Amino acid sequence: MKKILLVEDEQPLCLLYEEELSAEGYEVTSVHDADSALDALNNKTFDLIITDIRMPGKDGVELIAQIMGLRKDVPIIINTAYQSYKEDFMTWAADAYVVKSSSLAELKAKVRELIKD
Repeated sequence: MKKILLVEDEQPLCLLYEEELSAEGYEVTSVHDADSALDALNNKTFDLIITDIRMPGKDGVELIAQIMGLRKDVPIIINTAYQSYKEDFMTWAADAYVVKSSSLAELKAKVRELIKD
């Protein structure tokens, strides 16, 4: 079973993503901030990381920079409500950029593409 680290500070969205991705056959570990994500990465191996950008404390861009220093081999999907961050060159380190919507079809497709299960 492929393992996904989900970094999402909004609890209702976190639960929705967990449920939907688990139904697709993935093992999902959810955290709500960047520091918890880094702790999880130090304790477990993941096949993919999905992160929001706007979070309390460190934002998703800072998190991506730190992940790149630890685990360059793990694909990262930015999943955010803000289209404007796509122009920030710091987000280009991510493997995919998905704008949040009521349909999770695009996110699920990117997960399948990047995990290649």
